[in-house]
Amino acid sequence: MLWDDQAFLRAIDRGERLLAKGLSLILALVVVVASFQLLQQVWSDFLNSETTWLGDELTRVLGDVLNVLIALEVLQNLTAYLRRKVVQIELVLVTALTAVARKVIVLPPGAEDKPLLLAGLGLVVLALAAAYWLVRQPTVRSSFPQRGRARGFLGRDRSPRPDDDGGD
Repeated sequence: MLWDDQAFLRAIDRGERLLAKGLSLILALVVVVASFQLLQQVWSDFLNSETTWLGDELTRVLGDVLNVLIALEVLQNLTAYLRRKVVQIELVLVTALTAVARKVIVLPPGAEDKPLLLAGLGLVVLALAAAYWLVRQPTVRSSFPQRGRARGFLGRDRSPRPDDDGGD
């Protein structure tokens, strides 16, 4: 056998990390260039007195801003993977929700005539929202105390009295 299992797994791990680093660098460059181009386009539109910011131009700018935001979220996914060697499903779901929201925002005029498209987007939004809720549920539930007094305003906290069971 050329490699034992541990050496093979180490090589695969190194390859994954190298690929994630390369993708992170490429994506960081894309985000910087895209942000610069977005600023340049908005500035030139701003200087053009004929630009109307209501309607198609606003939708285009919002779509471009959301594209940069989605790229940043993907970059965050990659850096989280490099830090912890895990894919953070919550972050992936938020990125997917942002991408679907972008799609809904930039729908062209006349999209209301395509009921299957609208139903599909609605179904995707519901599925992603439900998945996000399911993933967040244990985190949300564990972050709230189950019993005891609430802390006071501005962090002033009274210690519970020995005879206090936290109920009313």
